[in-house]
Amino acid sequence: MNSKLALGTVQFGMPYGVGDESCQVDSREVGNILKLARQSGIDTLDTAISYGESETILGSHGLDGMSVVTKLPEVPLNCKNLTGWMNSRIEESLSRLNVTSLDGVLLHRPQQLLGSSGPRLYDALNSLKKENLVNRIGISIYTVDELELCCKNFEYDLVQAPLSVFDRRLADTGWLQRLHEQGIDVHVRSIFLQGLLLMPKHKRPTRFNRWNHIWNCWERWLEETKQCSLGACLKYVLSRPEIEKVVVGVNSCSNLQEILETSISDKYFSLPEGLSNIDAELLDPSNWGEL
Repeated sequence: MNSKLALGTVQFGMPYGVGDESCQVDSREVGNILKLARQSGIDTLDTAISYGESETILGSHGLDGMSVVTKLPEVPLNCKNLTGWMNSRIEESLSRLNVTSLDGVLLHRPQQLLGSSGPRLYDALNSLKKENLVNRIGISIYTVDELELCCKNFEYDLVQAPLSVFDRRLADTGWLQRLHEQGIDVHVRSIFLQGLLLMPKHKRPTRFNRWNHIWNCWERWLEETKQCSLGACLKYVLSRPEIEKVVVGVNSCSNLQEILETSISDKYFSLPEGLSNIDAELLDPSNWGEL
């Protein structure tokens, strides 16, 4: 299991999460988490330039033996020298991370590929590979609709997308299989829906009560199948051969240890119908501020 896990690092650089789970991890604890990750066979870190101090804190602990995937922020609208802008951002990331190259660089706003400067933006990404600054290029998407648009004219090495027991759009639309067949590596994130899927009812913020029928279905199914929420969330994604890495965010060493020690049974399970076709307002955390 461990070799398929990647460590999400947004909480290393800024407060992140829902309710009481929202926090920034202390730098010393980051060091402990990285040590445990190495010992457990986790060799990939997922970060982003927009994740506050994440890159700087990671670099301060030394990343020997670790592969890093980072994400570029939105390109400024008035940027005329895309290659120069991108090279500067990546050189800055390399310096903060204290590494000489990156495993992957993803566009955090892939919709920018659809504009008139899309081809130049894609060429700038490719130039990073030619200069051996990065091994793989790709996009980080929020909905499968973005794949329909962004995969028409450009080729990628890596795509990162949300996938969970609640958010099965990547699999149900056939895109997970399509990407795999095209030789595009897939990393999935948001497998715990920022921790919502793991929260007991009394800890879940009340603004999510409008979906109580879904939470009840989820909790009833867990009880009937005698599974823990953590194990079910992990099994759903780890059991899929099309996925290269599953990104898990943690806020403590004990949090990571719990993930590592969770038993994933080989027994097949079928998710209940009540957990499909779920409201996009719940699936996309960018909507939560308006709830």
